Formats: sequence, C-alpha cells, structure tokens
Amino acid sequence: MSTGSVIKGAMAASFCLASLQASLPALKAQPVVVSSARSGRSSSSSSSSRNRSFYSASLSSSNVVVRSSSNSKAIALQAFSGLCNQNRLKLRTGSSFSVVTFGVSNGTKWFAMRHGRKVPKLNRPPDQRRALLRGLTTELLRHGRIKTTRARASAMRKYVDHMITLAKGGTLHQRRQALGFLYDKQLVHSLFAEVPERYGERNGGYTRIIRTMPRRGDNAPMAFIELV
Repeated sequence: MSTGSVIKGAMAASFCLASLQASLPALKAQPVVVSSARSGRSSSSSSSSRNRSFYSASLSSSNVVVRSSSNSKAIALQAFSGLCNQNRLKLRTGSSFSVVTFGVSNGTKWFAMRHGRKVPKLNRPPDQRRALLRGLTTELLRHGRIKTTRARASAMRKYVDHMITLAKGGTLHQRRQALGFLYDKQLVHSLFAEVPERYGERNGGYTRIIRTMPRRGDNAPMAFIELV
C-alpha cells in the first residue's frame, strides 16, 4: 500500500470521527491508527517483504494532524464540521425552530428556504429592483395611468400610496423624503401642491389595478394601474 493511500485512509477515518463527534456530543474522540502493511508474497523465484509504516491521526477541536512513525513531519488538515444544529442569525428566537446546516468549517452554510417571504423580487437584485420601482412610481404620478405587468403593478402600489401620503402631510421632511425617492424634482412640487385638495378626504387606496390581455410574445399577465 502506498503512502498516499495510507494518508487518505487516515484522513477519511478522522473526518468520519469528527462528524460523529459533532452530531453526538457524548462521543469522545479516539485516536485512529492506520497501519500500512502488506504481507510478503512468495513466488517461485524469490520472496520479498514490505516495510511497515504506521500513521496515526489525532482529532483536535480545530484541525486534524496526520503523523508518521517513520517521519517526524506532521500535516495539519482542516477539520470537518459535519451535521450540526446552528442558528448564527438568531432566527425565530424563543421557538423550537432550528436551522440544520451542513458544510466545512470555512464559513459556508446553507439555511432553510424562504417560506412565507412576501417580498416581490421581480427577477432583479435589490438595487435594480428599487430603481425599477422608483421609475414606475414616477411615471405613474406623472401620467396618471400606465400599463405594466401585474407583478410590477402590485409591487409599486404601496410606494405610490406612500408618496401621496407624504404629499398630504406637506412638511419639509416629507418633501425631502419624496425628493429622495422620485426622479423628477418638479413633479414632487406639483404633487405636494395638488394632492391635499384631491385626496384630502380619502384615507388610503389611491390606486386601481385593471387586468388586461397578456403580453404578446411571452404571454406575461398585464394590467393597467391608475390613480383613483
């Protein structure tokens, strides 16, 4: 048996022991000794004997050290964390929910799926999604009615209502908040001038979504969104 095969065998045994220790806290690490010995084979002409090399793998809390009896050098390897119950982000504190993670101890973790998350991602990263919603809100407040997909119309609805609510307040801080969200500065001033008279008696529900025919080409569901 070659030296590389012996080291691989010792590493595999140490990794298995590390995973068992992580899943069963009561299990204590035991040193693993793997011997590389091949019995001598006799043939008709001559018989040869192989030298025996003993390798021991000792498990520690941070790494695995493989030592050889014939060589004083030691190889430090990364320990395998195995299956463990961890909750690094403190998700659902106070309940019996626990996140089961799997991976090596290099910071890579896989958490549970996003069940119950109602944030519409619109197939875009956060910065592009926010820019899209800002642009749609600006165009709706400028024209009063636009045509877009149903998902985008539903996602932008709360931002339009929020801009109108800010305009109904009319304070300097609310005007600066609207200036930081909408792309048209003149539109903000017009909005703050006209909204109190138009929506002064209405408490919410400033938009209306009307479904229409799917888009030609990709058959995406479309809708009109307009101001009430």
